[in-house]
Amino acid sequence: MPPAAVPDDVLATPFTDYLLRNARADRPAFTCRTFPGPADHTLTWPQVLARVRGVARELRRVTRPGDRVAIVARQDLGYVTAFLGTLYAGRIAVPLSVPTGRTHRARIEAAFADATPAVCLTSKNLVDKVPPSAVLAVEDIEPDDDEPPAAVAMTDPAYLQYTSGSTRRPVGAVISHRALVAGCWQTTRCYHADASTPLAGWVPFFHDMGLILLIGTPVFLGSRSVFFTPLEFVRDPLRWIRLLAEHPGVVTGAPNFAFDLAAAAAGDLEDVDLSQVNSLLNGSEPVRAATVEAFAKAFAPFGLPRAAQKPAYGLAEATVFVTSAGDEGPTITAFDGGEPRVSVGRPYGQRIRVDGGEIQVSGPNVADGYWGRDDVIAPGGWLRTGDLGFVHDGELYVTGRLKDLIIVDGRNHHPQDIEATVEAAHPGIRRVAAFAVRDGHGEGVAVVAGCVAPDEAVETAVRRAVSAAHGLPLRALWLVRPGEVPRTSSGKVSRAAARERWWGENERHG
Repeated sequence: MPPAAVPDDVLATPFTDYLLRNARADRPAFTCRTFPGPADHTLTWPQVLARVRGVARELRRVTRPGDRVAIVARQDLGYVTAFLGTLYAGRIAVPLSVPTGRTHRARIEAAFADATPAVCLTSKNLVDKVPPSAVLAVEDIEPDDDEPPAAVAMTDPAYLQYTSGSTRRPVGAVISHRALVAGCWQTTRCYHADASTPLAGWVPFFHDMGLILLIGTPVFLGSRSVFFTPLEFVRDPLRWIRLLAEHPGVVTGAPNFAFDLAAAAAGDLEDVDLSQVNSLLNGSEPVRAATVEAFAKAFAPFGLPRAAQKPAYGLAEATVFVTSAGDEGPTITAFDGGEPRVSVGRPYGQRIRVDGGEIQVSGPNVADGYWGRDDVIAPGGWLRTGDLGFVHDGELYVTGRLKDLIIVDGRNHHPQDIEATVEAAHPGIRRVAAFAVRDGHGEGVAVVAGCVAPDEAVETAVRRAVSAAHGLPLRALWLVRPGEVPRTSSGKVSRAAARERWWGENERHG
């Protein structure tokens, strides 16, 4: 598949050069929307640069080149300037979530232990909640008009992107300045974005999709970013849709579950015009055909073009972007009479291949390795993604995870397919994790399903559906509250955590 190459001048231009260029014009750069209200808080490009210079000044005072700087802050304008200020200072950023809940605290502690940051940039109200370290509250840092940018090599690390941990302990992918600008270029190329294209959304900044789409790409283009927090999206998914209607030509992105939530709430949407939406990137977790169709049906009355939906595929080790649907929008194909599959499009600025069923990626967007580890991330120049898939008519289809593949009696079963069957078996089922288990009868399949009102009828419906669709008896089935099905930081189902919690407990107690 011969995609267009990332231009040499892009790969040779430091990311901070774009920031300096943008600051020549006094126009809006980043807007944080808060609720209730809503109320918008905006920084212009000159204001962003002044705050970034202030952060860089303070970091140079307390750190040395090569030091890591953890960012544990609220999703607001302070997070933006903390991340950009770290890069401007020539230090290595470590974007992380706020320490809410046991899972997030454990992830932050694991990242601190791995990255050993010299300092932590945080929000004022979180100073006492971050792991022990030198701490700087972003709100207390005064702007600066003179601090120069660091001289960096394009191969130097820009930041560490900690993986979501769906199959293993989180590790930090080393993203170079070269990979960062390559990833931003790929986004702009795919969605025909330029300085007039607004970027909008709510996906968290510590996640690679939110970081590149809502911070990196606006700097690269000199365009405007408008965002709010993931919590405010969960409280009212239509806040996302209303935001898109306000900004003609907008590009946005979210995981598949967000499209489901928004479609389910569409009946409460007032009259808005979505006809000018450029692209809604659907990625970060498996894209379901039923979701694509439901979302298109829900928002067609408001003028949303079906082609605006752009199923996509990426991963942290590739600076988030690998493939995406283009102007044609979503392509859904049923192969051999099986479950409909959604194409995740074509590559832009890198190459892909499928070797032994595994998707592999090569290009300037690929990470250099994992922090503190000697293993080669891309032997022979090819990143082994661990994802399974195939190419049909030049488009990529993702079928599952190599490590998640379930093999029963010599037959391969993808957990995503089993999960889709379980979800369709009963309207009360909300979220599902399917995984391989082994006991005295050999390898089999177990399922943890979130269910609003679990009872014997639901269990019977699930078991019958899996048996009919896949020829499999379930070795075990747990019906739990929907919120109990474990997720990664990006909202994906964590099959590894589900297996450990339920099957592991079963093994430990006989």
